[in-house]
Amino acid sequence: MRRINRFLSSVLILIVAGMFCLLIQGCDTAKPSFTTEYQAIFMDNGQVFFGKIENAGGSYPLLRGVFYIGRQAGPDGKDVKNILIRRGNEWHGPEYMYINRQHIVVIEPVSPTSRVAQLIKEAKDQKPQTSQQQ
Repeated sequence: MRRINRFLSSVLILIVAGMFCLLIQGCDTAKPSFTTEYQAIFMDNGQVFFGKIENAGGSYPLLRGVFYIGRQAGPDGKDVKNILIRRGNEWHGPEYMYINRQHIVVIEPVSPTSRVAQLIKEAKDQKPQTSQQQ
């Protein structure tokens, strides 16, 4: 009887330890993968970035070729339109960005036929511009 109790206790300890490990590591061990060239990354503060994500399942995924949506006022100041802006023209000239996974809400593929993909292609075809503002 003692052997059975000891055996059951050992099994119970192993089960509890295994559940604890799963809890710490997270239950989902599958890493996201995308078949499209670009992805849309929606952040918890409302920002959306578009680019090529690497290590999407890591703590700090890397985003290259980054674009974001900005607003541009027309000459009269009344008409405001959304525009796609290539990141890298800022004063510090970032070529890529690491994103804290805890602030990512959703990662979605960008369809090659979408308006965003078309705008990225147009931006890549243009010569890079440097910002002269101070």
